Amino acid sequence: MKSLKVVFLGTPEFAKTALEAIHQSHHEVVGVVTVADKASGRGQKMNQSPVKIYASENNIPIFQPEKLRNPEFLEELRKLDADVFVVVAFRMMPKVLFEMPKMGTFNLHASLLPDYRGAAPINYAVINGEEKTGATTFFINEKIDEGNILLQEEIQVLENENAGSLHDRLMEMGAKLVVKTLDGLAENSITERPQPEVEHPKNAFKIFKEDTRIDWTKNSKEVHQFILGMSPYPAAFTTLKIGEDEKGLKIYNGKFELSDHGKEIGSLEISKNEFKIYTKDGMYFPSELQLEGKKRMNVKDFLNGFRNFDEIKMA
Repeated sequence: MKSLKVVFLGTPEFAKTALEAIHQSHHEVVGVVTVADKASGRGQKMNQSPVKIYASENNIPIFQPEKLRNPEFLEELRKLDADVFVVVAFRMMPKVLFEMPKMGTFNLHASLLPDYRGAAPINYAVINGEEKTGATTFFINEKIDEGNILLQEEIQVLENENAGSLHDRLMEMGAKLVVKTLDGLAENSITERPQPEVEHPKNAFKIFKEDTRIDWTKNSKEVHQFILGMSPYPAAFTTLKIGEDEKGLKIYNGKFELSDHGKEIGSLEISKNEFKIYTKDGMYFPSELQLEGKKRMNVKDFLNGFRNFDEIKMA
């Protein structure tokens, strides 16, 4: 089978897994483009992206341009004479970059396009209670996530699965799909096809802090799926009033019961043995939580940290 020369563009662990799969295949990774190192934490330690770490360990040339239109950077890429660019979890690319390789540039997206275009397809698939999702490879064009499809594969969303678990399964499946796509391009056995026209495709917009607040007026199933869809990151939260203080409470998991309770929606009942919050059509019982300023813990340990439950209210 023909071997392709590949430039890989990506940053997080999701991308690193795809890079590793290409590197271990018969295709040749001639260069990697990733984000610049960033200082973080109290000591402002410089952190490298998972993609950079893998490339460094395997002696793959690394590029970390601040601007993707930088002429010197573009000239260095041209010298690599790559057949194709592969993009996984990277940033917006200028036309001058994605049109550079002779076979084009394709992206791996963690959804069944055209649904869930955007930055958070895995989170929204869980939030919306999808029974299946998948991964798509497609040629990049000037419109976000709208290029011609190369390959797609489906995966079942498991009952009570959170976004973290689905992310990990799609990461492994997607890495294999990337190599399969490279093989197909090398053998000229893939027929690209336009994305289907859908009047109202489901969106996966970038998630901001304000988007992660739990809406207790929704029904119990919706609340549960929202919490799972935000778990473990960025994590769904609500706000408690403990005495005179208001503190954020992240909820990572739990269960619900349907009930015609007649209680105020969003109110809570808390005791040494139970923590429940009333929803539109029942009750939600958090099982994994993290109070602002504390570590993540199970509900039993959380309740053991309080003596006076009467002072705890929903803010």
